[in-house]
Amino acid sequence: MSRFLILLGGELVRTPRLDAQAAGARVVAADSGIRHAYALGVEPELWVGDFDSAGSSLEAAFAGVPREIHPAGKDKTDGELAVEAALSRGATDLVLAGAFGGPRADHGHMNLVLALSLAERGRPVLLTSGAQEGMPLLPGRNRFDYAPGTLFSVLGFSELTGLSIAGAMWPLDDVAVPFGSSLTISNEVESALTIELGSGRALLLAHPYPDPNAF
Repeated sequence: MSRFLILLGGELVRTPRLDAQAAGARVVAADSGIRHAYALGVEPELWVGDFDSAGSSLEAAFAGVPREIHPAGKDKTDGELAVEAALSRGATDLVLAGAFGGPRADHGHMNLVLALSLAERGRPVLLTSGAQEGMPLLPGRNRFDYAPGTLFSVLGFSELTGLSIAGAMWPLDDVAVPFGSSLTISNEVESALTIELGSGRALLLAHPYPDPNAF
């Protein structure tokens, strides 16, 4: 197994959970995401992007990190290019840190879609800001280790069928959820959380650290 930590340009807060998830991982940074290397105390082995948002101070601070430079007119995001670089280096699972928030909502959305695509291709992936986490939900039974009281939502990217949620304040039993429905937004873990999906594309968004200022 070879875990890669991909540093993206969104918001990030260091938490004990994120430290555990990143422990022992190899690191690839996507453009301005390299700034998170400071906060996490990691050293990227590669810095990927068109370098339109890194800025001169970051370029100077990380001058020793090997770079893979792409033209500004490329047809992929810096994050996608960083993921491809990690896969070419043998990544078996990925942690996309800084995957939410930031100045570009379109890039944040693409990170979610990219995670779903990777999961469907058999690549385990976690999206995180430290304070919140996203995990693709594949058809079948999925178990999660969140503590009681953790807020979570199931985001549907298509119509969902056969959705069951156990161990939550508002359980569901084999329901169909139309695309665009808010039925699965804002739930809370009560015990061991289990989510079963019959068909469709979905992502679990959980908030293990609802107060990011605590760290």
